[in-house]
Amino acid sequence: LICLQVSVTNKSNNGSDVQPMASAPPSYEEATAGGSPCYSGAYPGDSEMLTEFSWDDQNIRRIFIRKVYTILMLQLSVTLAFVAVFIFCEPVKYYIQTNPGWYWASYEIFLHITRCQVFDRPISYLNISPLSSYYNTKSVIICLGITALVCLAITIFSFQTKIDITSYQGVLLVFCTVLFICGLVLAVILLFGYVPWLHAVYAALGAILFCMFLAFDTQMLMGKKQYTISPEEYIFATLSIYLDVVYIFSFFLQLFGTPERE
Repeated sequence: LICLQVSVTNKSNNGSDVQPMASAPPSYEEATAGGSPCYSGAYPGDSEMLTEFSWDDQNIRRIFIRKVYTILMLQLSVTLAFVAVFIFCEPVKYYIQTNPGWYWASYEIFLHITRCQVFDRPISYLNISPLSSYYNTKSVIICLGITALVCLAITIFSFQTKIDITSYQGVLLVFCTVLFICGLVLAVILLFGYVPWLHAVYAALGAILFCMFLAFDTQMLMGKKQYTISPEEYIFATLSIYLDVVYIFSFFLQLFGTPERE
């Protein structure tokens, strides 16, 4: 190995070697006058790089939102097809009405694994479809229309408003507690008799709660809030919004629907 040692010297005009003079360090004012080089544009092209990174992040978020709502529309379309079979096919509707054990079994399973990402979609089909068969066909269609309009309005509001709904987790917790207590009271009272107005209050509270959850999950999907969903978790985001819509429809059906046997 041959090591080369390079000596750097300054030459004066007459050719003599002159040792370099050390310059004085800059003052604090001089050092900070231009700001941070990462954000002040001191480096060539840094503003273009920051703009490109910001654009890439927004583009990824838009693709994520588009993917979520595409899958959501497919899920809701299949759910609507199942509901249509149970309300328009008279043999299926009659079988469910005369064998309520199937409905209660599906409802029990739905309550236990409703937040499981593997099973919540088929169980939602099995639960919401038998529930629809117990109500008048016209009232089911009306409740579907109301659910669609309410969900559309909440989605537009969540995208347009500057209010950070994801920061109101305490309010959602209070509503969940109230709904849980009302459900327990209603279950106890049902042992002695059916109270229509109490059932209506419970359904109204449930509809309000899951409308709030829909706004909460929608803003988590959008990003740039206190709590956001990673673009890699599009399955979780889709299922969260899907369950919100299903719950809203079920509570609207209990609130506005007309039972088939009346």
